[in-house]
Amino acid sequence: LKPSTQDKWRGIPTRLNNIPHSREIREYFYNDVLEATQRAVDDGKKRLKVEINIPELNPEMDVYRIGTLLELVRVIALSFADDGKRVKVCVQGSMGEGALAGMPLQLAGTRKILDFMDWGDYGAKGTFINIGSVGEKEVDEQDDMFILVAPQNAVGNCIIDDLRAMTDAAGSRPVILINPRLKDLPSSSGIMQTMGRDKRLEYAASFENCYFFRLLYYAGTQYPIMGALRMSYPFAYELYRRVDEAPGKEKYVILSTFEKKPTPDEINNAFLGKPIDEGKKASGIWGFFRSILA
Repeated sequence: LKPSTQDKWRGIPTRLNNIPHSREIREYFYNDVLEATQRAVDDGKKRLKVEINIPELNPEMDVYRIGTLLELVRVIALSFADDGKRVKVCVQGSMGEGALAGMPLQLAGTRKILDFMDWGDYGAKGTFINIGSVGEKEVDEQDDMFILVAPQNAVGNCIIDDLRAMTDAAGSRPVILINPRLKDLPSSSGIMQTMGRDKRLEYAASFENCYFFRLLYYAGTQYPIMGALRMSYPFAYELYRRVDEAPGKEKYVILSTFEKKPTPDEINNAFLGKPIDEGKKASGIWGFFRSILA
């Protein structure tokens, strides 16, 4: 039987704009993501994605820390390896040819860091955990599941074809994307233009969120934090407002819950205290939620 409550969830940590995050905050989110992912895999879900953008995991911020992302991947991989599953951790390599060859800056050096990381004292790396790239050739018969580290398109290069070939080869085995960025990035070379966009978007949408966490800010800024949106499988999406209690103290108050990922208008109306069906368009600073959740 599924628990009716999220046993270890104690609410959103405060002071998330304090960088670097404390080890306790990192581990708190690692465990939250892990529990949601385990529940989804145990329920037979095969195509999953994790989206979490605390400041250290938000590549749009100058405090982005690849080490935090890889620690999260290691926690998930080692947990499934402890259960006897053979896990392949994959990070995309260089894409394109000639002058167009390259890879997203966010992932530069990631493969080498994975090779040097500590994967436990009992020799998990090379047995239950292997490191690979993104593509059909990386799928081996002995692999039980795949964790892909921030797969993303780059200007002039599209990862979708390699990703689709890999998931087709994986068949019924779970494939988990950690912080994917699969939106089109059109370029002058004609890659990711209008032709075929609906198919690419349809494929990207085929991955189901097993965990979602996003901080919400004022328009055009990254301070102060206005609130947060969180979902942990199989529970509903929860919308929180950040409230200042006293100088140096704050808390997060839940505003509303949603069965599906809320639209920007639904988030705006919840913050403004409007009924769900009231108001069709966002305006002013609240229009910012439209851009970050599109």
